[in-house]
Amino acid sequence: MIQTANTLHLASQQPAEPDAYTTPLRDFSQPWLDLNEKSVLVTGGTGSFGKHFMRLVIERYRPRRLIVFSRDEMKQYEMQQVFPVEKYPFMRYFIGDVRDRDRLDLAMRDVDYVVHAAALKQVPTAEYNPLECIHTNINGAENVVYAALSRNVRKVIALSTDKAATPVNLYGASKLASDKIFVAANNLAGANGTRFAVVRYGNVVGSRGSVVPFFKKLADQGAAELPITDPRMTRFWITLTQGVNLVLSSLEMAKGGEIFVPKIPSTTITGLASLIGPHLEQRVVGVRPGEKLHETMIPADDSRWTVELEDRYVMLASYATAVREAYLHGGAKPVEEGFAYSSDTNPERLDARGLQMLLQEAMS
Repeated sequence: MIQTANTLHLASQQPAEPDAYTTPLRDFSQPWLDLNEKSVLVTGGTGSFGKHFMRLVIERYRPRRLIVFSRDEMKQYEMQQVFPVEKYPFMRYFIGDVRDRDRLDLAMRDVDYVVHAAALKQVPTAEYNPLECIHTNINGAENVVYAALSRNVRKVIALSTDKAATPVNLYGASKLASDKIFVAANNLAGANGTRFAVVRYGNVVGSRGSVVPFFKKLADQGAAELPITDPRMTRFWITLTQGVNLVLSSLEMAKGGEIFVPKIPSTTITGLASLIGPHLEQRVVGVRPGEKLHETMIPADDSRWTVELEDRYVMLASYATAVREAYLHGGAKPVEEGFAYSSDTNPERLDARGLQMLLQEAMS
């Protein structure tokens, strides 16, 4: 049931034949986490990630309970039509908000693993409604931590974003605060308590709010042009399946306090637009407030606490000496001081063929 890696073609800086530079489209499926007879709760379980997570877990495992925790009753109703309790008796649907600690505490009874995916994620919305963003993304993170500690959950992993690294908008700043809360939560748990970790990755191809379905919709509707913020702009890209696999394997790997960063390709926004609408004009509209030209997932200042594995980087808490030693003894290598993982300097750059394969993987 583990997906095999597809071939992803990358653009090379050296002259070469088109097929000469290839690398696997990593699936991040190892180490494998066994969720059979386990109880799992996903906050924000009706979002793009949550729905894909549920589908893959149902395909691969038979959990004891699989709990959807979200505040949107209509989305839960729609999910129940796809995954009805009558067919999947382990499914549970909890209406609740991460702002409500008591409801979280109730939902986490006898839960083994928590995946925290709930967040307010739209940059303009966060800028216009800053306190609402803070209540959900920061106070909600604190509530998840205390509920998990209260119920002795085994492990919690929180979804972060590349915008949390050197943030320039409130959404990114709130997720940076959330990351810090989950990393520091290991200090509250004690030596044998709940382990908390974070997964940080870039733009998800095909997810709700992504530029990919936006461009595709314009192209399908017969638009004459595609709006481009800046032709220099670059972004990291990951599929939903890769994201789910990364979360599952990082849950298995987590010792407490890590921020897991996958090795994924990046591309220019113009290259993406050219693939989706090859015959459409591209109109430069300018960078929006709170947007960066390039995204960074590991700032240079964090390099001294970062180690490298075959398919991901692991940012470690500065005080977690024992955790660092465990990773080094397990084969991880420290990155060079001053190393930064950014979409513009990322050596894995997608060419048109690679982009097409990534889109096919995302839409399958």
